[in-house]
Amino acid sequence: MIEIKNITPQETFPIRHEILRKGKPIDSCKFDNDDDSNTFHLGCFVKNRLIGVVSTYKLSNLSFNSEHQFQIRGMAILEEYQRKGIGEKLIQEVEKITISNKTEIIWFNARESALAFYLKLGYKTFGTKFEINGIGTHYLMYKSIA
Repeated sequence: MIEIKNITPQETFPIRHEILRKGKPIDSCKFDNDDDSNTFHLGCFVKNRLIGVVSTYKLSNLSFNSEHQFQIRGMAILEEYQRKGIGEKLIQEVEKITISNKTEIIWFNARESALAFYLKLGYKTFGTKFEINGIGTHYLMYKSIA
């Protein structure tokens, strides 16, 4: 049985490290604004084992004309649980929470390898692809929630 619940920023670090920052120092898994009061972190558990994480920040991107925005960051699912609907469940929960917080736009920088996943969930690209040094090719993506 899958359970999604709030977790601490520190609980995200092992999965962020394994999936998003492999080979880099563990302190690279601490992101700016992880501890802000408007930030929330979700964990997906199977049999009490944390297998996926996502963090959501009340941050605006100047590319969008909207006062109420949230940024998704640090979305990571353990490899053996990828392509099983876990990521979709986490994103749906993020959307539900942000809607209740009156957000209008959810945005994030998506890795090129995750582009199809987010397009399937109704997110759109904005602008052209770009490089994040040491991490790879990304696309700015968004979804209007209002």
